[in-house]
Amino acid sequence: MGFVIDTCVWIDVEQGRLAPADVAAITGDAPVYISPVTIAELTLGAELASEAGVRVKRLAALRRLKRKPLLAIDGDTGEEFGRIAAAIKSAGRGHRYRVQDLWMASQAIQHGYRLLTRNRKDFEDIPGLMLDLIEA
Repeated sequence: MGFVIDTCVWIDVEQGRLAPADVAAITGDAPVYISPVTIAELTLGAELASEAGVRVKRLAALRRLKRKPLLAIDGDTGEEFGRIAAAIKSAGRGHRYRVQDLWMASQAIQHGYRLLTRNRKDFEDIPGLMLDLIEA
């Protein structure tokens, strides 16, 4: 069993709202993976920073985070994404505004991993997803 960690958790650790020990209390000795989605979201945040100092700090945090094992997005992930998006759309809920979340959930489901987040509402309706919540 492993964990895919949502971007919001990484941000909270970096900003001191969560301690690494808070995350470890849930993940234990299980492997923890970073998604390309997280890399994209954190890069976006760094690039859009209005102050140079904030940008430098965010890029440094991203470099540290990239030391974690990367969980690739591949063809099987794409198939899982399609199944999830279809299920959500068929249930009458939108999926277009949640594309990044669905990719991350697809990775977790594909590999049989759990997804750790603070944002229950972003993931709770995804069929087959093993979801863990962390409070800050």
